[in-house]
Amino acid sequence: MERADQIQEQAEQAIRELAQTAGLKAGKVLVVGTSTSEVAGRHIGTSGALDVAQSLLAGIRSVQREFGFDVAYQCCEHLNRALVLERTVLERLNLREVSAVPVPKAGGSMASAAYRGMDEPALAETIEAHAGIDIGETLIGMHLRRVAVPLRLSVRQIGEARVNAALTRPPLIGGERAQYRIAEEEDSTFCE
Repeated sequence: MERADQIQEQAEQAIRELAQTAGLKAGKVLVVGTSTSEVAGRHIGTSGALDVAQSLLAGIRSVQREFGFDVAYQCCEHLNRALVLERTVLERLNLREVSAVPVPKAGGSMASAAYRGMDEPALAETIEAHAGIDIGETLIGMHLRRVAVPLRLSVRQIGEARVNAALTRPPLIGGERAQYRIAEEEDSTFCE
């Protein structure tokens, strides 16, 4: 297993790169799915580690403070992949609240540590996040906005866990005449 400071540094580097590329800022939400077992070099769901979660949280929170985005931490399947987030975010986004307190064996070590480190934690059933990072193949896709774009980060692993990331974009609508940016010279052809 990697040392705690290495895990924190890897997490910070990955989250910073994702935040920059995805344009994360105040009002935007990042979903984080993590298997601390995988980070520690074990099979997902077998060896949750609160110390690993604390190292990851330190790296994530450092970048969160810098950019101002909100974070939702995905629980494991035993809590139906509910999300731990600050109550203010839950209320601002009008999300459906569910009741549970994540613990390492039901929710996961990462969700448990995040819950205990928040000012006023709450659990949401689901969310549509602007970007996401999956540390250890925990499957976060259900919590991303509809059009997710895979993002290859320079950090491919945190500890022993594989890292996948995605940003989202609005769906592109229209056909061959549709434009997605304002052209410098407006076309004088109008729809009839």
